Amino acid sequence: MASPLDHSPTDSADDLAALQGAWEQTGFEENGVPNPPDDHGAAGALTLIRGKHFEVRTVSGELLLEGDFTLDASATPKAITWVDSIGVDAGRQLPAIYRLEGDQFVFVAADEGMPRPQAFRTSMGLTMRSFVRKR
Repeated sequence: MASPLDHSPTDSADDLAALQGAWEQTGFEENGVPNPPDDHGAAGALTLIRGKHFEVRTVSGELLLEGDFTLDASATPKAITWVDSIGVDAGRQLPAIYRLEGDQFVFVAADEGMPRPQAFRTSMGLTMRSFVRKR
């Protein structure tokens, strides 16, 4: 029987396929503080993923953030790197980890230059967002 630590080269492709579509933000934590003011999201904001591109939009459709990402499902925990194309983090590589379980998606991102997070909690310089698939 395969161990959960065993990964195949298709794991990242499988996760990329599973991420496609719309995700509604259900939780936000930054610098260890739950639900602080959020410059890149809003209540009910949707993250739309197409290929390796993402957009974050308000319920009314206003674009808040967009960019691209790469996945490495062979890492433990699974790794994702976000690169915003607009806003204060434009062009910066933000190292993150993610968990994708069915219709639940969670990631914890660090500020550029920080080490990739290793746990699903925040402290200074870390942001955690939780999502549910929007159907």
